[in-house]
Formats: sequence, structure tokens, C-alpha cells
Amino acid sequence: MEITTQNKRYKAIVVDDEPLARQLLVTSLQAFPEIEVVAECANGREAVDAVNSSSPDLMFLDIQMPGWGGFEVIRRIGPETMPEVIFVTAFDNFAIDAFDANAVDYLLKPFGEERLERAVRRVITQLSQDSSNLNEKRSLYSAVNKIADRVKRKSEHQDGSVQHDVEGRKISIKDGDSVFLVDEDSIDWIDAAGDYMCINASGETHVIRSTMHELLDRLKGGNFARVHRSTIVNMDRIIKIQRHTKGEYFLHLDCDKTVKVSRYYKSVIRDFIDNQP
Repeated sequence: MEITTQNKRYKAIVVDDEPLARQLLVTSLQAFPEIEVVAECANGREAVDAVNSSSPDLMFLDIQMPGWGGFEVIRRIGPETMPEVIFVTAFDNFAIDAFDANAVDYLLKPFGEERLERAVRRVITQLSQDSSNLNEKRSLYSAVNKIADRVKRKSEHQDGSVQHDVEGRKISIKDGDSVFLVDEDSIDWIDAAGDYMCINASGETHVIRSTMHELLDRLKGGNFARVHRSTIVNMDRIIKIQRHTKGEYFLHLDCDKTVKVSRYYKSVIRDFIDNQP
């Protein structure tokens, strides 16, 4: 997992209001000899102070924190002393904002060693090339004010889950340097595959790192239900319900997919049938 460069070390600070998440990231960064963590910050004010006192090259920055969030931290630091930024957050609806703010990368919790390594490789390459441009940072800084206000509004309405518009709800799925915006209404069903979820929508499959519980929380604005320990279904896609002899059910979806409902979740189907007009 170690990255070989020209023996140069870069100073980093880690900013996260969750102590366990902060310590986990600090511990994980010990695998990279090029990265020296010079400060750990529990809030935005500490982060601004650490940047001013330590002049770090890199900042791992949580987006949602009490008081000053990640974008507010960027706004208060200013372009002249701004280190490279890798955002770290549990909410993927901030991905577009992160790219607008020209972050080097965007880590969605929980992330694995391989994903962290890709992010570190990317930022080390950028730092070693000294590609940062002050004029670009100044231009970006004027846009960050709008981004910070936009993110603040998102956070105020989030209430612990990913925010969606009342109409045309979308879920953002990060894939490398791209973010796919998938209409929730287009999702047919979702399968669990280890630490990942396979979202099947409009004939395509998108993979996102998430637990079943987390993804259901994010989709609670739609008509989604867990029908198996490894399956979520868009109930609006059901065109036929077939009872099985062992007390199980089979759901026939309008995308020509058949999904099995386990006995443990059969009450979901019964409630669905009873609530139909």
C-alpha cells in the first residue's frame, strides 16, 4: 500500500468532528510515509487555526460539522494559504459541491484502504507537480462563498439523511472523477454485494459503497422497501405478486425482473397489498 516518491514528506491535517472517524483516518494515513499528520481538528475553528499555524500541504476535511462546516472553513482560510483538500463525508449529496470547489478528491464514508490509497496517490502527484495556481485559487474562492451558502442550506434541511428535491429526487453516485445523478424513480431494484450496493436503474447497474440500512435511509423519500436481507425493491415497479408454497413471495417487476421475498419480510408485501386502493 505504500507509495514511493522522492522521499518528500507533506504536512497534513485531519478535520472531523467524530473522534472515532478522525482517529481511524489518522491511523490509516500512517501507511503512507509521504504524509505527516501535524494536527487533528475536531471542528472548523480548530482547522482554520491549524492551517494558519502549521501551513499544511494537505487537509482531509469533513463537510458537515457543527458550527463551521467544511466549505465555511475554505471560505475563512482564503486562497493564499489554502492547502490541497480531500473532502471526507458520510453524505454523498455534497459530491457536486466538492467538485465545484476543486477538491482533489472526495471520500465517502465508510471507505476502504484501496479507495484511500487512490486519493493519496492523486494528491501526492498534484503536490509533487506543484500544479496549484494562485490565480485559479482566487477565482475559485469567489465561487466558494456561494457553495458554502448552498451547502449550509442543504445541511439545515438534511435532518440526518441525504437531501433530495421534493420532485425529481436524485441520488448521486461517485465513480472516479465522475458523479452520476440517478433519478430515484428510475431505480428498479437494489442488490447487496458485500460492502457495496448494486443499484439497477433503467437497464444499467451502478455500484456504490454503502450498507443496506444507510441506503434505505437515503431512499426514504421514495416507495422503496427491503424484501430480502440483500434486496431492496422499488414498490412502484411491481406488476405481479406470486405466492410461493413455503410462505414466500415472488415479485414480478415491470423491467422483466423477478425478485424473491423472504419469509422474514413477507409482512412488507402484505402491508403493500392491504394499502392498495
